Amino acid sequence: MAGFLSVLKCIYLTIYNWTIFVGWFQVLYMALMTLKESGHEHVYNAVEKPLLLAQTAAIMEILHGLIGLVRSPITTTLPQIGSRLLVTWGILWSFPETRTHVLVSSLVISWSITEIIRYSFFGTKKALGFAPSWLLWLRYNTFLVLYPTGITSEVGLIYIGLQYIKGSEKYCIRMPNQFKFSFDYFYAAIISLGIHVPGTPHMYQYMLGQRKKALAKSKRE
Repeated sequence: MAGFLSVLKCIYLTIYNWTIFVGWFQVLYMALMTLKESGHEHVYNAVEKPLLLAQTAAIMEILHGLIGLVRSPITTTLPQIGSRLLVTWGILWSFPETRTHVLVSSLVISWSITEIIRYSFFGTKKALGFAPSWLLWLRYNTFLVLYPTGITSEVGLIYIGLQYIKGSEKYCIRMPNQFKFSFDYFYAAIISLGIHVPGTPHMYQYMLGQRKKALAKSKRE
């Protein structure tokens, strides 16, 4: 029974990884084609559907960690996915005024290249039991550039979105109400920016540590 569950888990994770890989590949292809043909102002409209689907599907990774399908710690997975969902749904989808900024292009390109490499790495590893050395090198080296460009784009778009959040009062809950609870999305977005200050160096250090372990292990093998 344990062997059957192990095979089932492997099949599921293989399909999951390659499915999300296809989504992010579509995002990258459409972003680059749109940049070439129409300019950065039109990138979001071109990639919106696959971007929303691929990024939202990452919620499953939190579930995978909670039920033990993968060994990724929730303490690193949750804030990373949470910040991306905030930008994807809470800024770009919610406030169309932000969609034509050049940071959208740097965001989706940084995200898509990172995720294409990551999901192809884990998909190959699950399917074959190993990943080629070149793919492992890409997995643990490209983030050195792509993480800073991606996080800078995230922070920049949240900051740009503040003026539109404040002006619209979207997602705000005002007193009085039957729940006796209030929520101001503008201040929540500011808090999110504040969390990025200590959170970004911490995450980068964590990724550097994972890189060191993975590359050292590959050399021993």
